[in-house]
Amino acid sequence: MNKHLSPKMNRRAFVIGSAAVGAGLAIGLDIPFGGPAVVRAADGSPEIGAWVVIRPDDTVVIRIARSEMGQGSLTGLAQLVAEELECDWTKVTTEYPTPGQSVARKRVWGDFSTGGSRGIRSSQDYVRKGGATARVMLIQAAADAWKVPASECTAANSVITHTRSGRTTTYGKVAEAAAKLTPPADVKLKDPKDWKLIGKGVKRLDTVDKTTGAMIYGVDVKLPGMLNAAIKDCPVFGGKLKSFDEAKIAGMKGVKKVVKVGDTAVAVVADTWWHAKTALEALPIVWDEGDNAKVSSASIAKWLAEGLDDAQPAYVGNKNGDAKAAIASAAKKVEAVYSYPYQNHATMEPMNATAIYTADKCEVWCGTQNGEAAFAAVLEASGLPAEKCDVHKVMPGGGFGRRGQTDYVRQAVMIARQMPGTPIKLLWSREEDMAQGRYHPITQCKMTGAFDANNNLIALHYRLSGQSILFSLRPEALQNGMDPVAFQGVAQSGDAAFGYSVPNLLIEHAMRNPHVPPGFWRGVNVNHNAIYMECFMDELAQAAGQDPLEFRRKLMGNHPKHLAVLNAVAEKIGWDTPAPQGVYRGIAQVMGYGSYVAGAAEISVTDGSKIKVHRIVASTDPGYIVNPAQVERQIAGSFVYGLSALFYGGCTVKDGKIEQTNFDTYNSMRINEMPKVESVMVPSGGFWGGVGEPTIGVAAPAVLNAYFAATGKRIRSVPLRDQNITFA
Repeated sequence: MNKHLSPKMNRRAFVIGSAAVGAGLAIGLDIPFGGPAVVRAADGSPEIGAWVVIRPDDTVVIRIARSEMGQGSLTGLAQLVAEELECDWTKVTTEYPTPGQSVARKRVWGDFSTGGSRGIRSSQDYVRKGGATARVMLIQAAADAWKVPASECTAANSVITHTRSGRTTTYGKVAEAAAKLTPPADVKLKDPKDWKLIGKGVKRLDTVDKTTGAMIYGVDVKLPGMLNAAIKDCPVFGGKLKSFDEAKIAGMKGVKKVVKVGDTAVAVVADTWWHAKTALEALPIVWDEGDNAKVSSASIAKWLAEGLDDAQPAYVGNKNGDAKAAIASAAKKVEAVYSYPYQNHATMEPMNATAIYTADKCEVWCGTQNGEAAFAAVLEASGLPAEKCDVHKVMPGGGFGRRGQTDYVRQAVMIARQMPGTPIKLLWSREEDMAQGRYHPITQCKMTGAFDANNNLIALHYRLSGQSILFSLRPEALQNGMDPVAFQGVAQSGDAAFGYSVPNLLIEHAMRNPHVPPGFWRGVNVNHNAIYMECFMDELAQAAGQDPLEFRRKLMGNHPKHLAVLNAVAEKIGWDTPAPQGVYRGIAQVMGYGSYVAGAAEISVTDGSKIKVHRIVASTDPGYIVNPAQVERQIAGSFVYGLSALFYGGCTVKDGKIEQTNFDTYNSMRINEMPKVESVMVPSGGFWGGVGEPTIGVAAPAVLNAYFAATGKRIRSVPLRDQNITFA
């Protein structure tokens, strides 16, 4: 089977209020209150622990709590479970449990959040234990039937064998009995050296349905009697809806209702989405935009620049020695100011959710990166208790951090509440999606490096000025007012630590939060911090008259894993050999999301403004690698994201509004612009790092450093379109 169970909706499923994924868990769950403790999926198949359902035909259904949004974690998580389960991989399929069911079962599936490259690394332990637990129970059931010790039985490829007699049975035949057993209190996980499935480049489980069009995304959800909604929110963040003239569109084709959504938005509900959108565009709306309508990109830039002044307050995230004193007495110093703009997630599928509300039940179907957060939003917006609500996850058409937010879910429920009993599909227009983003934070950075008389780097001062994501989205996670996430890639320790040793170091953040809301944008703060630090490292190397690679190596003696990936990428790109005629190289390294990564690029430049990226290489050490084929794809995909941001990204503000409204003004790389991508994996074991985001950070600085090598010009602000630099 090897596929994710796609939503199948029919009138019966709708009427009984069931969630809509195949014939498995998400359609129904029979949890007994007496008799044998067998939990069953809707088709009657028994559950062997929370993570595994075994059908009589030996099909293995593996539960996936995290969201699949193109990064391959659905397949990777299934590999982790299947490894310990010792099942037949060709008979594996997957399904999403719902957060409502998880809450009802005391969060048996753990964290539903998918972001920060945590999908596998933060759940690998307990999902593997889920597979191991099911295996132990299945073996015990077979042993009980044979009246032999379980220690005499083994399992492989969904077949249990009694080693002494040679008798065999399959998982499907003993699943019913296994489901009645008490799960073991503890199970032993395999030693990595014994892995057979983990570490293999198996085919993804979701590819076939995606390529054939069978996969159901949020925009595909259809329920009987469903109506469609289009929405407009105040284009200036912080503004409000003042009034609208419903009478002007009352007679338009298909229009059913015009509703106010909270204090800031208005929606039109119609028989089709196009009718809703057309009527909404004709609806006279008056906004109270407030003082934020006076804000522009220039005013934001000026405010952030003021934060670079040492006299302004700042939070210290990394420090040793006395950087300011060392700089003041140094033989030579180098200074530079860099900046990074707002970036939109620009997912291919705009935000959407389908909701049905009654006084007794509220259900939502949507693509989300955090099912539990979406569930909480449904509770809040519906006013109903948890036992009367649920969220049914469908595949999202892109996330990149944007679908970790729940504003669109809340809106769908608020609209549905005003039309009880009628399913409402809310779909944002592309323009609404661009205008109402949660953007990569805008920042500036002033860096100062100092040398002694022998050109040894003795001090480094890194002063960041700009937005805090946590201040906006999770203020409870601030540490005495400081945002630790702001220091990703330059932190003192942790999963995004600084990779250099400098005798006198000061890394600080002057927090300044404009009205445009920031969000967790794929790669998050690693993206700009890597540009600032790695481009400045090249500036320092130039000032010292040293090769950029050798300059870095001298500072990395106490950071062996950082150094290992740097050396690996240097060897792969051929740093010590001459580049082809007219081709120039750049290099960069960073740590993010628990993984050590480095990148190197080969480019040529025509007329000083047309860049051809011929080749880009990444090395990564994420500790363990579950699916090397998927890691390669994620590296390539991350470079698309990183290079698109470098060349084309960047959102600007005028009259308090985001100016970019569609892909004509917020572009993305095309296939002919994509360089050859090579990857080097150097997993050192002993830890679990992320894959989907870390290598984004090295793409831009590697190309920018290569651009300097080619032209002698430093680029300290992006996107390159603003420097009139394009792809060749």
